[in-house]
Parts: sequence; structure tokens; C-alpha cells
Amino acid sequence: MNGRITMTSPQAAVYIAGVGMTPTGKFLDRDIKQLTAAAVNAALADAGLSVRDIQSAYFSNATQGALEGQTMIRGQIALRSMGFESIPIFNIENACASASSAFNLAVQYVRSGAGDIALAIGAEKMFCADKARMFSVFDGAWDVATVEENKRRLLQMGHGIEPPEGSMSKAPYSLFMDIYAAFGRFHMREFGTTQRQIAAVSAKNHGHSVHNPLAQYRNAYTIEEVLAAPPITYPLTLPMCAPISDGAAAAIVCSEATLARLVDRRRAIKVLASVVATGTNRRPEDMTQHITAKASKLAYELAGVSPQDISLAEVHDATAIGEIVQSENLGFCAFGEGGPLAESGGTTIGGRIPINTSGGLESKGHPIGATGLGQLHELVMQLRGEAGVRQVQRARLAIAENGGGLFGLEEAVAAITILGR
Repeated sequence: MNGRITMTSPQAAVYIAGVGMTPTGKFLDRDIKQLTAAAVNAALADAGLSVRDIQSAYFSNATQGALEGQTMIRGQIALRSMGFESIPIFNIENACASASSAFNLAVQYVRSGAGDIALAIGAEKMFCADKARMFSVFDGAWDVATVEENKRRLLQMGHGIEPPEGSMSKAPYSLFMDIYAAFGRFHMREFGTTQRQIAAVSAKNHGHSVHNPLAQYRNAYTIEEVLAAPPITYPLTLPMCAPISDGAAAAIVCSEATLARLVDRRRAIKVLASVVATGTNRRPEDMTQHITAKASKLAYELAGVSPQDISLAEVHDATAIGEIVQSENLGFCAFGEGGPLAESGGTTIGGRIPINTSGGLESKGHPIGATGLGQLHELVMQLRGEAGVRQVQRARLAIAENGGGLFGLEEAVAAITILGR
């Protein structure tokens, strides 16, 4: 298999003992330390453990250096005020896949036998009054030595589909929205995907978020309302795009021997696979070689399951077209059929394969350094049967896909996690 892939051995059992997550939103009155403490304390309480039980910690954050100047020892500073001392603390920055990468390393720590209990925590404070500075945090998520070449190569993917008049925003937005739009126009040109199908993803996700008390946006939209919303960059409108977000999420992983110490070991969720892959060089049309498709194939092999076995998924929908692409990469439908699958209702709660029951990044929010752990928070709640109104019935297996940065024609990082009862 081309590309670099980090995976955990399926031999030693590892479990998620506890999860915690803050609401996601714009919190000008809360700092990184406060958000970190809220998520970690919630995860500790969920597991029935204390700070003293944690043997190693992995802290993920992507923007604090750019926005606050805290370029080093972020985790040590954020966690010390909670009483974390002496243990190894590692700082993880891997673009939008930072939190999933932290989780992967925590799983490796326990699976290797180096320790029995590890903490993965992601926290992000992205929102600020200076919008130009706020959007600039994304500027380093590709090769900064070849910016113009990056733009040309990625935007070229959208050629052949002409944006209608009035379908481009005059307000500032991240350049990466133009890249996602190019991905969308490529999909439209190659497979006949429609803007309405992309809007169906957004309407579904906003509908799911209505019942998620941690979501940044909890307003339902019809497909027509999504299409009529203010444009960002064709074919994307505002509700199709993830917002700038603050928030934190945490997970505590443990060995099988530790389960006896938990308040209720029946609530522990097994980690069946954790894979982190580095993007590869390919032609745009070589969809089967997309790094997420390759990484998910390996994850299924490690877990001993297939896409047809999965009960639900959380995928990286920084824009709605992302969910369509990733539903194909994960094997839930053939390449080119993600749009019809979404429009049919097959990805809603109660459908064939519910996707983004949390509301996804589009409405739950996208605090970059916490996003991957936020996805796992949702999947753990679902597998425990604790998701309330948005519960997927008889959920037994779940998958998360979290991507980060851009290199070549795809994500620079792909992280796949499979969990099971």
C-alpha cells in the first residue's frame, strides 16, 4: 500500500472508558484552560477515574500558536492547572486530524503495554474579533512554499462547471472553501452530482443537530432553505459549510485489565481499529486510490468487519460535499453514488447508514484540534444507547473519518477509527 500508515495492532484489547465534551460555539469569555478542564473532568467523571489515574496524556491543538503565540508546551500548560504533573504529556498538531491523531497515540500507548490508562484531549479557541487573523490559521495547512501552484492544481479540479451569477460571496471566507467547492464541481462534472444533493446533506445534518445539546447550531433547514441561503462559493451556501468554533473533547482509553476499576464496565467501548495515513500522489480520477479509501480498507481489515456491518458513521464534513465524498471512500456506496444516497434519505437517522448523527461539522461545529475526539464522543454515546432522540437503534459498530490539511489532490492526513460494543 502506498503512503505512510500508522495503525494499532488488533491483538491487545483497548477500550474507551470515558468521554467528555464541551458545547461547541463562540466563547469569548472562556480560554483554552477552561475548555480543557471542562472536557477532561467530564471524561474522568464518565469513567469514574481521577487525574491521578492517568498515566500519559496527548493534547491536540492546531491554532493556539497562530492566534495566541503559545507555540510550545500547550498541553503541559493547559493540564497543569488541573493537577497533571510528572506524567508524560505530548503535544499533537496534525491539522484538522489533530484530535484523532492524539487518540491514535493514546491507543498505541495502552496497546503496547507501556501503561494501562491514557488521556486524549483536544481543545481549540478559534473565534476572535479579527476575522482576517482568524481565517489566516488555515494558511499553513498546505505547502506554503508552493501556494500558487497549490491553488492552480486544486482549483483546476472544478473546471467545466461554471458558477452561476450571484453564487459567490463578497464577504471574507477561508480559501479552503474555494478548494472544497472545486472538489464539489469535480464531483458534479464526473458523476452528475447536483447542488440539490449536496444541499440534502446539509439539511439532514442540521436536522440531526436539533437534538444535540452540544451542537453550535440547532436550527433545522429544508433543502430549499439551504439552496436559498447566502452563497459562499458555488456550489456551497452558508449552511453547507462548517463554522469557526471553540470547544474541547476528551477520551480516556484503558486496557482490558483496567475495566474492573470502572464504575460500570458495560459502558466501555472497544477500539477495533485506529489508522492514521499520509496522503498520496494520484490523478483526480483515481478515486479508489484516495487516501481515505485506502486507510478505511485497512481499518476494516484490522477490525474484521466490512462497510455493510457498520451501524453509523461520523465523517469530516467541513463542507457538505465532503460527506458525499467520504461516504463513497468508506464503502457505503459506489464512487459517484454518494449524492443519490444522501438525497434518498439513506444517511438520516433511521436510514440505511446514518451519517453525522451529531449534526456533523456543518452544525455541531469544527474546533479543529478537538474535532476528531468530538466525533468519537458521539459514536460512544450511540454505541452505549445514550444518544436520546437521535439514537440509532441496535447500534453495534461505528466508524469515524477525520481528515486534515491538503497535499496534492487530497487530505494530507486521514484518520479512521472503528469502535464496537
